[in-house]
Amino acid sequence: MTEERFDIFDAEMNPIGQATRSETHKKGYWHLSFHCWLTRREGDRRYVRFQLRQQSKDTNPGCYDITAAGHLAAGETVRDGVRELEEELGVAAPFESLVPLFQWREDASGSVKGVPFIDRELSYVFGLVCDTPMNEMRLQLDEVAGLYEADLSAMLELFEGKRPSVEAWGVRPDIDGLSVPAEPASVQVSHFVPRDSAYYARVLRLLRGLT
Repeated sequence: MTEERFDIFDAEMNPIGQATRSETHKKGYWHLSFHCWLTRREGDRRYVRFQLRQQSKDTNPGCYDITAAGHLAAGETVRDGVRELEEELGVAAPFESLVPLFQWREDASGSVKGVPFIDRELSYVFGLVCDTPMNEMRLQLDEVAGLYEADLSAMLELFEGKRPSVEAWGVRPDIDGLSVPAEPASVQVSHFVPRDSAYYARVLRLLRGLT
């Protein structure tokens, strides 16, 4: 199988060429990614949705994460990132329906199966108001182990360190990728992909203003 290729950049985000995924992470080149958080309002309450990563993922398996996200391949623009919504969740949304929230630079390192990596990403972060019932979503089996929803204000308090956990409920994919009810979950900050808590708090504050 042909390995993914990314457009790569220096620390000032000047383009310097292209590289394979493995080379990008081996040498720590800056590259681009797409993040989209789904939210909805019900009466006076606002909810946020987040995915549970499959245990088979090479990084952060079994962690809660952005509702839908992915790298931008070589030659892609941020508009192309909207495909992640359809691939991971079965949500077909035009790029114009997404609300730009901010850009986020992240410099992380670690190892996968004993091989060290340096992951330097500039992420374009978006919000999307989505009222599609979770049980109507089609989850990508090899990526998404579940899709959960929780009260947005409670989630913000969680990432601000004001409460230890939040109750969430959601769905998981059956063998055909169709969504079936999942067990309710008590989620904590430590259950999410390790990022600066300021990232999560900033997302949640901005999602509150979406209509």
